[in-house]
Amino acid sequence: MRNPLAPVFLRLKLRLLANSFRRSPWQIVGLVVGVLYGFGVAVFGAGVFVALRVADPELARNVAVIVGSLITLGFLVVPLAFGVDDTLDPRKFSLFGLPTRRLASWLALAALVSIPALALTLVSLSTIVTWSRDLGTFVLGLLSAPLTLATCVLGARVTTSVAAFLLATRRARELTAVIGILALVLISPAVVVLTNIDWAADGGATARGIADVLAWTPLGAAWAFPADGAIGEWDLALVHLWVAAATLGLLWLAWRALVAWMLVTPQREARMKAYGGLGWFDRLPNTPTGAIAARSFTYWIRDPRYRVSLIVIPIFPLLMIVPLLVVGVPIEILALIPLPVFCLFLGWAMHNDVAYDNTAIWLHVASGTRGRADRWGRLAPALAIGVPVLIVGAVVSAAVHGDWSVLGALLGVGTALLLGGMGFSSVTSARFPYPVVRPGDSPFSHPQSTGATTALVQSVSFLASLIIAGPAIVFAALGFLGSDDWFWASLASGVVLGVASLWLGVLLGSRIFDRRGPELLSAALVN
Repeated sequence: MRNPLAPVFLRLKLRLLANSFRRSPWQIVGLVVGVLYGFGVAVFGAGVFVALRVADPELARNVAVIVGSLITLGFLVVPLAFGVDDTLDPRKFSLFGLPTRRLASWLALAALVSIPALALTLVSLSTIVTWSRDLGTFVLGLLSAPLTLATCVLGARVTTSVAAFLLATRRARELTAVIGILALVLISPAVVVLTNIDWAADGGATARGIADVLAWTPLGAAWAFPADGAIGEWDLALVHLWVAAATLGLLWLAWRALVAWMLVTPQREARMKAYGGLGWFDRLPNTPTGAIAARSFTYWIRDPRYRVSLIVIPIFPLLMIVPLLVVGVPIEILALIPLPVFCLFLGWAMHNDVAYDNTAIWLHVASGTRGRADRWGRLAPALAIGVPVLIVGAVVSAAVHGDWSVLGALLGVGTALLLGGMGFSSVTSARFPYPVVRPGDSPFSHPQSTGATTALVQSVSFLASLIIAGPAIVFAALGFLGSDDWFWASLASGVVLGVASLWLGVLLGSRIFDRRGPELLSAALVN
């Protein structure tokens, strides 16, 4: 019996796809550019697979399995890592009384009507050309194309539905984005290993090993079995075909179970936490400076905008080390890099701290809070984090370096960068606040407005931190080139310049804050 609702779902998906082009002109331009770019990549990928038709079967197998596994991984991971707007969420059909099995089938079929699915269809069809070497491999290619397409599309539906539960709240989305950043750091060692391989001499064996492993996984099995037939391993091809079919079957069962669950489960909402006591306000002195410091500590712990910075700042020095490892810089030298970079960015991160208050800055202005209390209170969390990390990091870096005489240089340069940056930031945050992400918005979103002032303030603040620490950096360089006495000169100059810059910066920033309170409130309202 013909099912009249299946075409309805297809027409609905086509209408939703067409409606995506009924936006503002600039949004349409951006969407068209994205679509053209996606199809351009798909055409290039299809051309590569077609070109593999005349390549060596072993080479074609390695390329097809590795590239295909990456494509499948992308369809599975992107919805979980970034979330997507699911226009055909099963929960939207919960009141229609549709059978779960049919609804799951119709939604899976409608998922084929999308830009990524159409691009993948082009690539999958091109693999038929790749394996049209004889009748046997041609038949396997005909089986592989729909298997890869169905696996990727159905896998994307499963992860999209899982993301609808896991990423329903803003905090969950922010946590997932942070995990994505950490994942980039975790794969850095793998990148280093791959870049150190002599691909001219050992590339074939390495690629074969990677392809062999991926062929046994759900990522690469559907791409591997026609390639196995092309190199004459028919028994292995049948086993990998079974793995691919089992993967698709498990995905279908998971999709049906998710649809059934979502039809009877409301959308997840963020839970309200109950807090007892006054938190940091109970722990710090009952003074204006103590109250502002308590509020700043609370921001740094609970505000996602600050939490992201606390995660990214330590990660950035590690990312800098990766390319240096690739080119063979000794670990003894690399041990000296993370601490100064951390101090530089932590001190620089305070250069626009007032703007993060948004309209809450009116509390300081209306209560007549003195600028000195505001400046020191805001710096309290950064000092509480930066100073212990500076001391412990200097000891660890010197130990890894293997020469304790560099301890003075590490402390001197780090102190100048950290305290000097905080001192200059105390001035810029009061004199040149610029728009930032509003409270409650995602820390990965863009501020309401930006301009030349933003880039100028960021650049000048960053450069000023380096200039303040300039003498300490020069003395440290002289220590590596000559006598160890220069390391102690770096320590002395770094501590003096850092403390003096912090004190002068807070003094000047306090006066600016006292004088420009109404202007700061006006800037917050505009933001």
